[in-house]
Amino acid sequence: MKSHKLSVVVPVYNEEANILLLVDELESRLAPLGIPYEIVLVDDGSTDGTKKVVNALSERHSEIVPVSYYPNRGRGYAMRQGFSASTGDIVVTIDADLSYSPDQIEHLVQPLLERDDVDIVVGSPYMKGGGTEKVPFFRLLVSRLGNMVLGLSFKGNIHTFTGIFRSYRKKVLDSLLLESDGKDIHLEILSKALACGYRVVEVPAVLRGRKKGKSKFRIGSTTRSHLVFSMIERPALIFGFIGLFILLLGLGVGIYLYVLFRQGALNPERPLVNLTIILLLAGFQILSLGFLGVQMVILRKELFKVQWQNRLLEKRLEERQNAKE
Repeated sequence: MKSHKLSVVVPVYNEEANILLLVDELESRLAPLGIPYEIVLVDDGSTDGTKKVVNALSERHSEIVPVSYYPNRGRGYAMRQGFSASTGDIVVTIDADLSYSPDQIEHLVQPLLERDDVDIVVGSPYMKGGGTEKVPFFRLLVSRLGNMVLGLSFKGNIHTFTGIFRSYRKKVLDSLLLESDGKDIHLEILSKALACGYRVVEVPAVLRGRKKGKSKFRIGSTTRSHLVFSMIERPALIFGFIGLFILLLGLGVGIYLYVLFRQGALNPERPLVNLTIILLLAGFQILSLGFLGVQMVILRKELFKVQWQNRLLEKRLEERQNAKE
């Protein structure tokens, strides 16, 4: 059986109240797996005592890999730094606030250990078998609605797109050119991985409300991020719906005016005549933007594939050079 090493990447920002409990729970759940592991704690420019706690833990625990920088750069940047510092062939990402319990990690990595045709595993609270516990109502509402909207933008049977709780093959992460600094990195990874032909599966997971510390969840920025990404990923969905609605509205008004014309009751100076023309032109223009957007998406995904192939080639050349040395 092939040997594995597990890297657990945890972006942390002002999590002084949670970090000790997090490490204790991670170690208690990872040790029984019988797989060598490391815990990569990425301090994302914390302003409390998080960095001090992380450094102290790394001195006492050889399996803890500390990464720190200043100032705060965002979850995406922290995760990218964690990926670079990871040495395991399987990478797990998890929140520092214990919103996903570490006892679910075994279930999360199992598909990667048992199946060669799986590249990414998503822990999903919104699929059958998953669930939520004590999550604030508005956060849960925004999350569910956002994932429903994103579900229209992605192909495949995926229910959760925005969660951090995932496992990856390290070679997959190395092959993707990731650029996001914020929480939209979760969407970027899925989008680029699917475009490159990687296999993504879901397993049930339970999302819990934060017990300690201050939540970093922002409803406004989260909603805006979901909508913008949906527009980028499936422009035909947004522009097509809006354009078709306006076009049909214009046709409806036009039919009404035609009936008036047949009855001899149409006044050409009525503003409805101009409104009909404006609606029809606007509808066609917005639909055209949708078609142009589709072409842009196709080109963007082809670019992803070119970047992916270049990254793979770079890795192979690097491996050959290291082998010669």
